[in-house]
Amino acid sequence: MTGQRIAVIGGGVSGITAGYVLARTNHVTLFEADDRLGGHADTHPIGVDTGLWRYTRHPNYFGDFCMWWGLFGISLGSWRELPAIVGPLLMTFILTRGSGARMTDRRMTARRPQYADYAARTSGFIPLPPKRRAAAAAPRERA
Repeated sequence: MTGQRIAVIGGGVSGITAGYVLARTNHVTLFEADDRLGGHADTHPIGVDTGLWRYTRHPNYFGDFCMWWGLFGISLGSWRELPAIVGPLLMTFILTRGSGARMTDRRMTARRPQYADYAARTSGFIPLPPKRRAAAAAPRERA
């Protein structure tokens, strides 16, 4: 092999595709944090109220959503390109109802008991200010 030595970080769809294409002419090493390909899709614990994770449980999926709709908006030059709306619509469905946010929420709720509290106060998709925790109700005294 006569090419360069290249490191690919993350074995998701992009990493595997990049590695496959680059391996034709280069020596490619794949680095993955998990012991399986696609391990990046596993959600790792982070501190609460940290960065965008404070405003949405899935900032990465929301970013993908914005990218797809932004590309559609940029490419829309006339009504003839309107059928291309299928792409962002399909990705919106996948990110919100398919293998994206919904599946991750189910997996996280099953693995981490404290996730239910986080989910109750944090927006599921669109970044919004976090809900305040409900104050513990004080017992009422009878007169």
